[in-house]
Amino acid sequence: MTHVPSSDIRTAFSAAMSAMYRNEVPAYGTLMDLVARVNDETLAGEPELKARLETTDNLDRISEERHGAIRLGTAEELSMMRRVFAVMGMYPVGYYDLSTAGVPVHSTAFRPVGDAALKRNPFRVFTSLLRLDLIADESLRAQAQQILATRQIFTAGAIELTKKAETDGGLSQADAERFVAEVLETFRWHDKAIVDVDMYHRLHAAHRLIADVVSFKGPHINHLTPRTLDIDKVQALMPEYEIAPKAVVEGPPTRRCPILLRQTSFKALEEAVSFDDGNGGWKTGSHTARFGEIEQRGIALTPKGRALYDSLLEASRKVVRPTADGSNAKAYEAALAEAFKAFPDSWESIRAEGFGYFSYSLTEKGRRAASSSALDVEQLISDGLIVFDPIVYEDFLPVSAAGIFQSNLGDGAQQEFVASPNQQRFEADLGAQVLNEFDHYAGIEKASLDACINVLTRRSAAE
Repeated sequence: MTHVPSSDIRTAFSAAMSAMYRNEVPAYGTLMDLVARVNDETLAGEPELKARLETTDNLDRISEERHGAIRLGTAEELSMMRRVFAVMGMYPVGYYDLSTAGVPVHSTAFRPVGDAALKRNPFRVFTSLLRLDLIADESLRAQAQQILATRQIFTAGAIELTKKAETDGGLSQADAERFVAEVLETFRWHDKAIVDVDMYHRLHAAHRLIADVVSFKGPHINHLTPRTLDIDKVQALMPEYEIAPKAVVEGPPTRRCPILLRQTSFKALEEAVSFDDGNGGWKTGSHTARFGEIEQRGIALTPKGRALYDSLLEASRKVVRPTADGSNAKAYEAALAEAFKAFPDSWESIRAEGFGYFSYSLTEKGRRAASSSALDVEQLISDGLIVFDPIVYEDFLPVSAAGIFQSNLGDGAQQEFVASPNQQRFEADLGAQVLNEFDHYAGIEKASLDACINVLTRRSAAE
């Protein structure tokens, strides 16, 4: 039997998710139109950027690129989600502790990890697990556990087909299509809560996100994010599209050479939901969870570069910490820009300092060259035989993720939790270790350089 490649299943699922979310949240369609406009204008105005994206096979993926986010309630849900995503060629990369920023979850990102798979479709899902241990009220914690224990967020079909893929090493075309349809149900919006209104308010008082995770039949995708090439332009144009952006773009400041990840969004929608009234009927209420987000991705940083980034971000926030209502947005942006003057803003400098990961490829001269007497990387670059391009950062930033969560949950006041990272517990619940993002970027960089060297070495040997 011929099995459908996991990247094809991932692509089909990403497209189905986008269509479903566009239908459920019309403002998402508006965001897509805005991002498409900005990307087209950016590429038209920057032919060098367009040429570089074409050369590195990254141009076609941008318009289809998405990341989503879901919040799970139990270890069993997380473990099963890992198995579901594995069928799509998506694996847990990185551990994120958001308790340090007042959000009672820890997370990973499921995504493809190989260069070819990423270029085929880089769909990612930022997946958070609720930290019930951070709920101070023991009675409420126990009740939340009982509620979560009663629900099954996956259809019988999704479970059956996941097991079949694991046993058979893949799925047929017909099974793959059914798998996409079955798994999509886990991410669908449910407008009926599984708790009464009093329990909802108690959960909400503990933390808005706790209410979102515990109160419904399934996790419902809470945002789906397109990638833009100019997030500042998107931010400026959002009001023109009748979208109110959050006050501050999360992540590093505006730069000539983008690094890591910048994100903006609009506030979560207030949506009508129904609660059990205790008498066999339903009582109308509201809930806020789903919002729109846009991201701009820059270069993946090495541990050395990431350490500098983290220190500069911390330094800027010691001067001005952004408020949830955006009242000090200008002051924060100024402090951020000032702090990041210490981070080099040219690809040459970033590479020379060992701050970022780069992909290497032969130039036209290198492809024509019979051989090279020197296989030293710097000499090959100097001789014009190879060039380097930034490797796209495929992961997330905990401070930024927390900032997006908080601004969209509408928290006017910071809700504090004791910082308690617990990667070991998370991985036990996951049923696997999370992958190290730095190892993967380093592997992609090394493979690209080795490929160039091997071509030139073979030519030298042939002589």
